Amino acid sequence: MDFAFTDEQREFRSLLRSFVDREIIPVAREWEREGRYPAEIVAGMADMGLFGITVPEEYGGLDLDPVSFAVVFEEIARGWMGVAGILGSHSLACRMIATHGTDQQKRDYLPDLSTGRRRTGIALTEPEAGTDLQGIRTTARLDGDHYVVNGTKMWITNARYADPLPVLVKTDPTAKPAHTGMSILLIEQSLPGFTVSRDIPKLGYKGTESCEVVLDGVRVPRDRLLGGVEGSGLKQALSALEWGRVNIAARSVGIAQRAHELALEYAKQRKAFGQPIAEFQAIQLKLATLATNLQAARLMTYWSADAVRHGRADAQTGMAKIFCSEIALEAAIDAMKVHGGYGYSTEFEVERLYRDSILMSIGEGTNDILRTVVAKALVRGDVTM
Repeated sequence: MDFAFTDEQREFRSLLRSFVDREIIPVAREWEREGRYPAEIVAGMADMGLFGITVPEEYGGLDLDPVSFAVVFEEIARGWMGVAGILGSHSLACRMIATHGTDQQKRDYLPDLSTGRRRTGIALTEPEAGTDLQGIRTTARLDGDHYVVNGTKMWITNARYADPLPVLVKTDPTAKPAHTGMSILLIEQSLPGFTVSRDIPKLGYKGTESCEVVLDGVRVPRDRLLGGVEGSGLKQALSALEWGRVNIAARSVGIAQRAHELALEYAKQRKAFGQPIAEFQAIQLKLATLATNLQAARLMTYWSADAVRHGRADAQTGMAKIFCSEIALEAAIDAMKVHGGYGYSTEFEVERLYRDSILMSIGEGTNDILRTVVAKALVRGDVTM
């Protein structure tokens, strides 16, 4: 088993880290406090080609392997997890279009999506349907050569910028089982009846917007049905979410990495009783545990990403997402404890890591739900330990 990066991956990671150190970390705390959208950072990511990381090369993208994909989100989240979210939803939607879209849909959207001229996201969750996607109520009724879409979507990242926005709908609300009547439509923002109604206030995950989207009689051309065939929507969405779990695991590693850096730096600088607190055994135990768990989470992320490269990997990506998200929260808390009272101050970066880490155990499927996914895969024999 080879745990080493290729020369290309090492160079790519170094480029990403330099970008984060130069363009994100110096402004993240101030911009988050101001509620400012990080347009300059987004432009920088576009210049680096990062909006094309899941777009095939024939459409102008980078088409990264899953491990390199994970590295992107680890490094960006190290600087500001919310900014990684801007890239995350976009990349998963691009992957979905590239994998399941018709040739015309790929030609229409992927070239501009790869450069960031267009951006996108995924509209799955609803006010009464989160983990249970088969419980969505948004409908799409075929009327001639258009679908008429009605419903509300919640917690939609990139909602104000996504064009098109892939939306999970029920094209046959009476289908049994429900997933056989679900489809995805690529809905452009200019269509009448498409409204981003409000931004949802959040504890963390700032920098990107999370919005409610109302679809009121939106008439969507029939050729915007992803893949051109009804009834495949849930399968299409779940295929993207497998990469999404790698994304969340990697973001969690980024949070934990930054928590480690800040805790170590503060422990070496802060003095008590005439010496740096890094000399006290209690602090040393926290630093050692944090670093050990960080490295374990990183290896778990790369292992799961490599499994995706070789085929379906529900168990591996589920394990990674569960473990890494919980390590991120633990790392953030330990880093706050190392900082003492200053860790509770908004003048220090570490409190943002705590707020951002909490989402990692919720997004892309709650950890308890993913534990059942992992268990079922083990029972089926899809993976052995």
